Amino acid sequence: MQIKDAAKQMAELGHATRLSIFRYLVKGGRQGVPVGDIQAELNIPGSTLSHHISRLVAVGLVIQCRKGRTLYCAPQYSKLDELIDFLKDECCIHETAAED
Repeated sequence: MQIKDAAKQMAELGHATRLSIFRYLVKGGRQGVPVGDIQAELNIPGSTLSHHISRLVAVGLVIQCRKGRTLYCAPQYSKLDELIDFLKDECCIHETAAED
């Protein structure tokens, strides 16, 4: 993962509403959550919710699919894993061994 991609994803998750949406989607699992359920649970107006979801989709953290008349959103766990791995990738490389 490139640092610019990680920065974009973190910037989108850095907004309280988008983070709330993403956390709710993570709880919903891989099958996704109907947009109407997200709206009802988080009490977000439809147009505002659409804006925030589109930002999460744009950075690859969320996908949308339609099943019949219902639009579902699902977290992209692979992208979340990539972001977490990026953050942990060089963990402790400058740590020195404790002296006895």
